[in-house]
Amino acid sequence: MLSHPHEVFLEVAQRLSFTKASQALFTSQSAVSKQVKALEEHYKTGLFERLGSSIQLTPAGRKLYEKLLQAKQLQQELHQEMSALSPDFAPSQHLVIGASTTISLYVLPPVVSAYLQKHPNRQLSLKNRNSDNILRALLDHEIELGIIEGIHKVSNVTYTPLLTDDVVAVCAAGNTLAGRTLEVRDLLTTPLALREAGSGTLAVLEEALARHRIKLAALPVRVRLGGTEALKNFVRVDTCLAFLPRQAVLKELASGEFSEVKIKDFPLRREFNFIQRKGTENNAPYKDFLQFTRRYYSGKA
Repeated sequence: MLSHPHEVFLEVAQRLSFTKASQALFTSQSAVSKQVKALEEHYKTGLFERLGSSIQLTPAGRKLYEKLLQAKQLQQELHQEMSALSPDFAPSQHLVIGASTTISLYVLPPVVSAYLQKHPNRQLSLKNRNSDNILRALLDHEIELGIIEGIHKVSNVTYTPLLTDDVVAVCAAGNTLAGRTLEVRDLLTTPLALREAGSGTLAVLEEALARHRIKLAALPVRVRLGGTEALKNFVRVDTCLAFLPRQAVLKELASGEFSEVKIKDFPLRREFNFIQRKGTENNAPYKDFLQFTRRYYSGKA
């Protein structure tokens, strides 16, 4: 088992921030600093170099970080093998998962609740970022399992399908566009509100436009907003048309607050995929959570 100081060190090393590590660990920054200092005294060397308001790993810190990642991997494998040999062995486990905005807000909450009810000895931390940043967090070992929109074609990452979803054009119910059907070329003269760069929703729109030989830069984009909820709130008070995941606007469409604007010959579908670093696909309990989530959305959980 990794010691508590080593677990704290891993958090700081992954984020290169004592503040962010303390927030992730739900403890004070002084408590985090104390644990790191104890390790530095134990190893008789500095583990972080302080550069003004930022920090970076020293050579000793980088070596410790690499070895602890390997140790954590072995610990997970040991728990999995011991659980298979002894059904009564049920150690407390903490899953660190990341998901893109739409998935975090609208897809995962019910399945996470069901999963934790079934596994009361487990805890789960969910990081909510856009798809590009979730992929980066996986590659940086900040998370062990991610769920993103689309496939980013990274060679050392495996992709496992979860769900498919539509991206739809919506506006406020009082908008003059409400209920209309547009041609694709109409988008060149329609004020738009879109997600930020790196968003899976934006990537789907960009790919669909490319099939019609239209560049995203040619559209009259009035605003770009980070996050689905921010974009929904803007649409409520503005005359722009926005492209949002259907999962994110089901309630607003059902209540009549938003209106879907059809666009001829412009299907926008995207896949939600689990992502894992190659070689970690059999790590428990992440494999168990992946399988549970897939069963849940196929009605078999």
